[in-house]
Amino acid sequence: MSHVSTASGHAAASQGAHEAHGVHATSMHVDSRKLGVWAFIGSEIMFFAALITVYLVYKPRNLAAGGPDPKEVLGITVTSILAAILLASSVTMVLALAAARRGDRRQFPIWLLATVGLGLCFLGGQAYEFTELITGEHQITMSTSMFGETFFILTGFHGTHVAIGVIWLLATFFKVRAYPKSPENVMDIELAGLYWHFVDLVWVGIFTIIYLMPDFAPATELLFFHFHL
Repeated sequence: MSHVSTASGHAAASQGAHEAHGVHATSMHVDSRKLGVWAFIGSEIMFFAALITVYLVYKPRNLAAGGPDPKEVLGITVTSILAAILLASSVTMVLALAAARRGDRRQFPIWLLATVGLGLCFLGGQAYEFTELITGEHQITMSTSMFGETFFILTGFHGTHVAIGVIWLLATFFKVRAYPKSPENVMDIELAGLYWHFVDLVWVGIFTIIYLMPDFAPATELLFFHFHL
């Protein structure tokens, strides 16, 4: 009788786990929450692609109109450090997720809070760069040139996304801390990690295009300038 009862209990538990998993399943056997985050990231990619395109289109127009040359006013040292910080934060995010999957409650908060700390360091560095541009020798603002307008909009929106990511990670940390045995914890961490990796990759693209990509040739600049008049 006890064997029958035990078998029945295992069957009920198995069925309950299957139903819990099925709540978020889709016809493609992908968790609906993960699918939603991927869809959101797809829309954000289009958003940043549009901002980057605007920057590239107005860069030659800015130079042709006598605006500041980005390579003369932007410092590569600070932004290189910021890029390294965000890349390091992707590593700590991976380690945090791996610890959560192992059920390691000691390592998980260390790596997740390290990710948050690196994100805050990035925001601090970006605030420093903005302050130097606005109050420094060239006094670049959104109203002084096309470069200032496109630069601050593009990098400012990215910084906003980093801040959102930091808040998301902290919310995930406190949720996991409050409900350490919740079966949803690993998925919650993975979803936050997907967004964080996206933010990191966007900065790699912005850093390459704004700080590393060589300028257009003068003839190309004039072509862009006259074409968009």
